[in-house]
Amino acid sequence: MPDPVDAMVRAARELADGVDALDFAPPTEVVYNPLRYAWAAHEQYLRLHARGKKEVIFLGMNPGPFGMAQCGVPFGEIALVRDWVGVEAPVEQPPVVHPKRPIEGFACQRSEVSGRRLWGAFKDRFGTADAFFADHFVANYCPLVFMEASGKNRTPDKLPAAEAEALGVLCAAQLRAVVAALEPDWVIGVGAFAEQQAREALAGCSVRVGRILHPSPASPAANRGWAEQASAQLEGLGIW
Repeated sequence: MPDPVDAMVRAARELADGVDALDFAPPTEVVYNPLRYAWAAHEQYLRLHARGKKEVIFLGMNPGPFGMAQCGVPFGEIALVRDWVGVEAPVEQPPVVHPKRPIEGFACQRSEVSGRRLWGAFKDRFGTADAFFADHFVANYCPLVFMEASGKNRTPDKLPAAEAEALGVLCAAQLRAVVAALEPDWVIGVGAFAEQQAREALAGCSVRVGRILHPSPASPAANRGWAEQASAQLEGLGIW
């Protein structure tokens, strides 16, 4: 039986190759692929924590500019990734860097609020990363960061249909590979977009799909006790 970690690493490399071959038209001006320039950290994350069967995979949309874009780990609030998740590695530079979105790796001082909320909630509930990762894992559906000319973040749900379709074929295949490797009971979309992509990609699979509120500070609901709301949603699903 293939080793799940090796399968995850192989799938991530294949996804990195696939998305690098895609083209994106304006208003997308710059695209970052942290599976390339932050590969050392991403691979470390997989080899540390993508081991054995999981009960739940939490699935995000795509990297945040101060999270996975900097450190290669989904929802990658730097301090929590380094000090709690246990990942730290050299980060290189993308081929094209937007001047308003520098890549500083683990030296980044900006906070990824969504990641601080997500990983912070897991830390508060489980105490140690080993306790969390024994049955849980965090992944992203899309590995790319999209920026407009102004530096504004552009999320995958805003892409034109043809671009979204080409990207979705690759991301769905990657998600199916992750599910095959980790054999989860649940895939929980962090937000509506991730849930919808999971439902489409995993149609016909035995894994169940659910959703929790996205922890983005752009969401008024998430700014009113996100951790408590997400916990209640998971309890409602019978997961926690």
